[in-house]
Amino acid sequence: MATEDKNRATAAAILPLVGGAANVSSIAHCMTRLRLGLHDRSLVDDEALKALSAVMGVVEDDTYQIVLGPGTVARVTPEFEQLVEEAREAAPTAVQTVSADELAAQGAAIKAQQKAKNATPFKLFLRKIANIFVPLIPALIGCGIIAGLNGLLVNLGWLPAVTPALAAMASGFMALIAVFVGYNTAKEFGGTPILGGAVAAIIVFPGVANIDAFGQTLSPGQGGVLGALGAAVLAVYVEKWCRRWVPEALDVLVTPTLTVLISGLVTIFGLMYVAGEISSAIGTFADWLLSNGGAGAGFVLGGLFLPLVMLGLHQALIPIHTTLIEQQGFTVLLPILAMAGAGQVGAAMAVYFRLPRNESIRRTIKSALPAGLLGVGEPLIYGVSLPLGRPFITACVGGAFGGGVVGLFNQLGDTVGSTAIGPSGWALFPLLDGNHGLGSTIAIYGAGLLVGYVAGFLATYFFGFSKDLLTEFNVSQDPAPSTVAATGGPHPSPDTDRDRTDGPGSPDSTDPGPTDPGPTDPGSPEKAPARV
Repeated sequence: MATEDKNRATAAAILPLVGGAANVSSIAHCMTRLRLGLHDRSLVDDEALKALSAVMGVVEDDTYQIVLGPGTVARVTPEFEQLVEEAREAAPTAVQTVSADELAAQGAAIKAQQKAKNATPFKLFLRKIANIFVPLIPALIGCGIIAGLNGLLVNLGWLPAVTPALAAMASGFMALIAVFVGYNTAKEFGGTPILGGAVAAIIVFPGVANIDAFGQTLSPGQGGVLGALGAAVLAVYVEKWCRRWVPEALDVLVTPTLTVLISGLVTIFGLMYVAGEISSAIGTFADWLLSNGGAGAGFVLGGLFLPLVMLGLHQALIPIHTTLIEQQGFTVLLPILAMAGAGQVGAAMAVYFRLPRNESIRRTIKSALPAGLLGVGEPLIYGVSLPLGRPFITACVGGAFGGGVVGLFNQLGDTVGSTAIGPSGWALFPLLDGNHGLGSTIAIYGAGLLVGYVAGFLATYFFGFSKDLLTEFNVSQDPAPSTVAATGGPHPSPDTDRDRTDGPGSPDSTDPGPTDPGPTDPGSPEKAPARV
């Protein structure tokens, strides 16, 4: 089947299972998930959706999220949008089973219930921050890979006429990233996006080098993405204030002028300096942490990343990663955090060998393992380790040992970093960079992955199962939808990634607040964290 036909078939299979076109109020996607706004949640057939071969799992929050995986979701979403549009055009006056008012009331009630259950002010703020940076991840990845290719060609002395062009392609986006951050920030906080971008553009304008603030001459780009974020948020508040007080007849002239003027002055004579100091402190602290903490810091970071994802706190790392990439050309934190995925893969392999009679779980592992190796951890986490309880903990142990290896080499002077956020696992290899050549960097990262696999496997094989758990699960259960819930294993409340990225760098995530996984079928993940 042709790729386009396959993507359209997937979209066509999903549409009736979410209640049809009339039940879809909004369509969007992040790195791994199709995000749907629905009028009536009760019209969705969860089990049938999860049974589709292309669907890795579903997540319910403000939007209903269908996990399709990186690459696939970007191709299925346009097909889904086209099918919805075609269905609406074909039946513009289709009779609904309930009235519009009833649908609105049901949708509002469901949304309010979910928000009250899952959202806290702090996590809602982190979600906004993630939503600002997640749309930038594709450009970060593309430019990062081009930068790596350019560096390889320069080191080899190949294609000298081409490398300057590649350098321009790789650096152009990063030179203007503050503008994109400002645009997305204003959009996310309810202002006019182009005004947020206009104010943030001041930060990267070369002419700021002629301005003195706090006794220092400003530098273009000073404050970076943090300064752009602060400037755009300020612009939103100034704009909203103007909308309240400026007469409508003058609004089109006065509001944008005052927004750029006031926010621009505060940015130049305040935010750029403050944000520059914070950005420098972040870079200095990250270098100090790995230079002095080394293996210990890597052990803690690699071991705690999965619990951070469960709590939604990983989203706070996104602007830190971006700041490090902007300053140093790569983030030294991401390769360490990526070791959490290695521990997860090792744990899943141990579960496979420890449960030889459980065809359902073994089938889930076989189908999800390739995605896990590439850094998509949703199926393994929520289909295998988290519902079983102990294997989730031993997977964290594997991630800790892998992170410790990468941290140790950082302490010894071999810096390992990533030029972009988002990918993880084997998918991170093309984005690696460091201070001792590509070969050394790849070898260290590969060693960390190998240690993470082995440590996660051994910890899970020997300590991941009690006698009761083995008795409960090492039997044929093909299928057994409710068996996992009966174990009474721990069910941490995850904060699903919007983005992860869903990777350690990115919440896919873009993403919702914490949700309780609840009873989970070992063969079909219900909730999905960031990509690890």
